[in-house]
Amino acid sequence: MNWQDEYKRKLVTAEEAVKVVKSGDWIEYGFGLTSANELDKALAARKDELFDVKIRVDLGVWPHYTLEADPDGNHFWWHSWHFSGLDRKYYDTTGKMFYVPMKFNECPMMTRKDVKPNRIFMATVAPMDKHGYFSFGAGAAASMAAIENAEYVILEVNQNMPRVLGGNQECIHISQVTYVVEGSNPPLPTLNPAPPTEIDVKIAEHIIGLMRDGSCLQLGIGGIPNAVGTLVARSDLQDLGVHTEMYVDAFLEMTKAGKITGKYKNIDRYKQVMSFALGTQELYAFIDDNPGIASYSVDYVNNPAVIASIDNFVSINACLEVDLFGQICSESVGTRHISGTGGQLDFAEGAYKSRGGQSFICMHSTYTGKDGQVMSRIKPILTPGAVVTTPRTASHKIVTEFGVADMKGKSTWERAEALINIAHPRFRDELIKEAEKMKIWRRSNRLN
Repeated sequence: MNWQDEYKRKLVTAEEAVKVVKSGDWIEYGFGLTSANELDKALAARKDELFDVKIRVDLGVWPHYTLEADPDGNHFWWHSWHFSGLDRKYYDTTGKMFYVPMKFNECPMMTRKDVKPNRIFMATVAPMDKHGYFSFGAGAAASMAAIENAEYVILEVNQNMPRVLGGNQECIHISQVTYVVEGSNPPLPTLNPAPPTEIDVKIAEHIIGLMRDGSCLQLGIGGIPNAVGTLVARSDLQDLGVHTEMYVDAFLEMTKAGKITGKYKNIDRYKQVMSFALGTQELYAFIDDNPGIASYSVDYVNNPAVIASIDNFVSINACLEVDLFGQICSESVGTRHISGTGGQLDFAEGAYKSRGGQSFICMHSTYTGKDGQVMSRIKPILTPGAVVTTPRTASHKIVTEFGVADMKGKSTWERAEALINIAHPRFRDELIKEAEKMKIWRRSNRLN
């Protein structure tokens, strides 16, 4: 069959495609780089015709034109499965950005059975191949689940989107599509990794010292995990594997350094497994049509049972603060929303249950507030209103520049001792006093 003929029949302008949107609709956008861009701009131009249109997105990185066009919030409201830095800016400035709490591995399941069905799905994709398939490229996390719910499926083709091989649910066929829009092919948004700080290097050294040849890596969102991965590329470690929700430039650096072979992975051997990518243009070029990369839906990649089936799994994520009980907050500062649960809990549980596995959650020991005051990230209790991302029952190894605190199998006083040992020295006496008040300290406790 000539799929180009069907493509031509379904090819319309962005303005024509968004005419299917009605007041009150729920619309799902693709993940991250695959979110709607020119389609959202065309929808913003219909503002005066539409009311109470609800949009769901995950890690939005393209401009949110519909939010910008509607300062009063009468027409468009956005909902995010996980805040990006850009989403957070809109949340802070417009008040029309809402978070949908979830564990990332459950996003496809929740999309299929729990959320209000999206009548329309829109996404940016790679050009159609000779077999009639469009690749979701740098974001296959939950798109097929949203498509199953949709009455209309609208694709925005961008020639700069890499074609990423699968895996599963990494592409969609022209026969499943309602309309195709050919955009102006803007460059994909990038995320350039910051060079590691002195504290990042110390944290990385603690983790690398506990890793083994043949470990399988996951890196979460944030500067510290990316810095750790970059420093692994300079280490003596060999034959590493990759099974990660987010594919970042650190994996590219490790690959170029010859550190990644995947030869010891129990599943998907020799493949670097991911659900989405965000990084530099070099990274996007690397994953394009690369048989060594496999894109999967996130209910596979982040499934704790799948993670646990891979020996020597090493999960590296970041957080905002930790309390003396081992509760970890990675998504809010008090009640102010910052990011989301994402896959942190998925990988904390899965990595710990892996044979030889380790889950590391990292942070600098202190931060400086807007008033210039230096404060500890290890606190007696979490900041009031803070969201617990990883409960104390799931936390494993917590890392600062002062060392590693292993939470597993420890009583409350042992946890307090381990955490105070990796707190900044200037805050340790104060933390001990608070631990005594909370009856989680013994006189025989010792500090390093």
